[in-house]
Parts: sequence; C-alpha cells; structure tokens
Amino acid sequence: MKQVKKYALTAVCVASLALSGGAFYQACASEAPAAVAGQPVDLTFAAKKAVPAVVHIKYVQNSKVREVEVQDPFADFFGDPFGFFGNPNQGNGSRKQKMQTPKKEATGSGVIISSDGYIVTNNHVVADADELTVTLTDNREYSARIIGTDKTTDLALIKIDGKNLPTLPIGNSDDLQIGEWVIAVGCPYNLNSTVTAGIVSAKARSIGANGVESFIQTDAAINPGNSGGALVNTKGELIGINAMIYSQTGSYSGYGFAIPTTLMNKVIDDLKKYGTVQRALLGIQGMDLLKYKDAQKEQGKEVKDYGTNDGIYVAKVDEEGAGAAAGLKEGDVIVSVDGKEVTKMSELQEVVFNKRPGDKITIGYMRNKHKVTKTVTLKNAQGNTSVVKPVDMDVLGGNFRPVTAAQKETLHIGSGLEVIKVNNGVLKDAGISRGFIILEVNDKTMKTINDLQEVVKAASTSKDPVLYIKGVWPTGRKAYFAVQVDGNNK
Repeated sequence: MKQVKKYALTAVCVASLALSGGAFYQACASEAPAAVAGQPVDLTFAAKKAVPAVVHIKYVQNSKVREVEVQDPFADFFGDPFGFFGNPNQGNGSRKQKMQTPKKEATGSGVIISSDGYIVTNNHVVADADELTVTLTDNREYSARIIGTDKTTDLALIKIDGKNLPTLPIGNSDDLQIGEWVIAVGCPYNLNSTVTAGIVSAKARSIGANGVESFIQTDAAINPGNSGGALVNTKGELIGINAMIYSQTGSYSGYGFAIPTTLMNKVIDDLKKYGTVQRALLGIQGMDLLKYKDAQKEQGKEVKDYGTNDGIYVAKVDEEGAGAAAGLKEGDVIVSVDGKEVTKMSELQEVVFNKRPGDKITIGYMRNKHKVTKTVTLKNAQGNTSVVKPVDMDVLGGNFRPVTAAQKETLHIGSGLEVIKVNNGVLKDAGISRGFIILEVNDKTMKTINDLQEVVKAASTSKDPVLYIKGVWPTGRKAYFAVQVDGNNK
C-alpha cells in the first residue's frame, strides 16, 4: 500500500476564529429550498450565493539576492584562509556565495466575508508574499495587503480596497451533520469559479498537520489551487475554508479537509483586534485514549482500566500551566469540557482554541475510575492571562543596515546588521550603542532587516519574550545581550 501524503492546495508550493453573532454575517436574501428525504438535493442556490464571493489570489515573491554557504571541493586545495584574493576560506571546505533566488508565483483562493473587502484564506497561500493580486468573478482586479496570519491554523486575513463587494454569510460548522451535502468553491488549476459537490464525511478530524486540527472531512473534489476556497452548505453559508487534500498523487482522490468556521471566526476576530491570535492554553500534552491503549498493547504492556473507553489521555502536564493549577495529573483522562462530552484530542483542541486567556472552562476527568470536575482558568503562552500583542522593531529603538563587504572582511563575519542609530528603547537600556553589529538573534543568523523584524515579532508573542543577541563590536570583541520584548514595551 502506498504511503498517503498530505498536500496544501496552492498550485505551486511557495515556501510551504470569535465573531460574536458574526460581525461579518449577512442574511440570505432568500431561503434555500428545503431538502426532502429521498429526493435529490438542489445545490444551485448554494452555488449562486457562493461563487461571486470566492476570489482568485495570485501570489508573487520577487527575486532576491541572498548569501549562501556552498560546498567547494577545491577550497582546501587552493586554500585562501586569509582572504588575500577576496574569498576567505573558512577551513571547512565551504565558501560564501551570492545567489539570486528565482521569482516565485502561485495561485490560491479566498472568500470575501465583508462588503468592504476583508478576505479569509489560508496562511500558506499568502505567507511571505511581496505582491498579492485578487481577482473577482467579474474580473475586477485588486491589490491586497495582509492584515494578519496564523500558521498554527493555516488561516490568514487579507484586505482589498473595495465597496459593496459580494459576500458569503458565515454559518455555524458545529451544526453540520455527517452525510450532509456541501459544495467546494475555488480556483483549482487556475480555473476561476469551480464548484464541486459531496458530503461531510467526518468532523473533528486530525491528520497530523502539526497545528490546531479539527478538520471537516469531505468527498467534494478539492484540488491544488482550492486552498482558501469555500466549503458551503445547502443554505449558501460558509462552513469551512478548504485547506488540504489527502492524496497519493497530489490531486483529488477521495478526501479533502476544511477548517471549520468555529475556528475561523476566532482567528479572524483576533487578527483584526490584536494583530495576533490570543491563544488560550490548557497546559497539557495528550492523545486519544483509544490510541494510547493501542500503543500500550503494541508494546506488550498491560492496559489499565480508566473507568471509561473514550476520552483524552493526559500524558504530560506543564507545571506552570492552567491544567496543573486545576489539579490535572499525568494518567488522568479528560471526558468532558463545559458539560459536553469529548472523545478526541481534536475536539478538546477546538473547544480550548475558541477561548481566550483568562476564560474559564469546566473540565471533567477520570482518575482512579472516579470522575472529577474542576474549573480551569486558561492562560497564554507566557503563563498569564494578559492580552498578547506582537511588537515590531520600534520597540528596539534603533536603526539598522546590513554590514558592508569591508566589514565582513575586517571582522571575518559572513553577515550581520550594524546598529547605525540608537534612540530610546530596549537596546539603549541593555547597553547596545551605535556601531554594534548583530550577528544572531535567538539562534537565527541576521542577514536582512526583515530577519530582525520576524524574530522580534515571533519572540514578543512566545512563552519566552526575550531576544538573545549575539554580536561583535567594531574592535572585534564579541558581546551577548538579553532584552525583553513584549506588549508592555510599547
């Protein structure tokens, strides 16, 4: 049997939510025809509602000059360790070389959720784009800007400057039922306004895509280019954002996966309000109890009686997390959240993801075959209940430029960012002044100003909002600094 592979749905691989009441919700102008048992389902109403609101997205990443380390089989033989000929040998059979990366283009889909131009799509459709062009079904073309992205859920919010744009009303994916008819609308293979139909095959599906997973599984045909497109119910409501296929070939072969609107709404609302997702954490690691039992059997171990056959086995508890504060321990089995039964890790993930730090949930779990119920106050990655806001380079209080070729040769460095001006900010507080050259931040080599911007943003919303800076002074003396960057610095 061939190994089944996962594919993100952009035509070319390019690197690669809670609205209360639905702030973007627009009531249907007319009612969808009611389904009659035993009769064919009419999907024309849903298609008519969905097609105008689904757009084609063109991604462009421009060609760039990058410095890379390449292996040189003759580097040691014709060694130039002191750089007399302008190409110092590092003594490891490699050398630095400037290369021009090719221009990258890809296409995907998106869904207009507000008449003034907010569009939801996949993170992998727009991540690292230099240019985004959105084309509507009537061939109107707009340049788009990124409002925010979330890699964990593979969702992104972009914006075009338009008015009175066609929109797709947002439905409640929790109301979906297995076997219910749905249509997938998108732009596969660069074909605009393509509609395919199928049924909901499963809910809360986890496929190991390394993020928050609670996918809607459907057998509606989904192909490359459908990424970010709409999964729509018979009422003409958006109930999912198409994200992945499971395939041996890279093309549709039976199953596609969509991100439910219950997750989408939270991501979109957070990106608009805060610029980043406010992620609540229970502070545990776990897996489906059935999977855990199967693993124990395969290892020849005795399977314990937990007093339940379904639930989430708690494999590890973060000592500083919300779960530990509520008394959860390794070996407990979570069976309910807020009075609702949960049997899979994906179900628990979806419930917790839709909360914000500071929210309370009621956890029911089995310990020694007895059920315990506790109220848990969820925390953020930094271990508190504050709003986490991303910061940009302004918090550093400095201006920077890539080092020159002369500086590289003099200091024997491959790359770096020179501090050319220091204002009030965390750099000044740490004792970093003009002339200092930043080589690495949080173990990432600094080659461009964008490298620094990315690491600052990532650190500001992480569990450890600190920049660990490695650098060198113009005299050649190395130095190390640790500076804190979080929303409180702004």
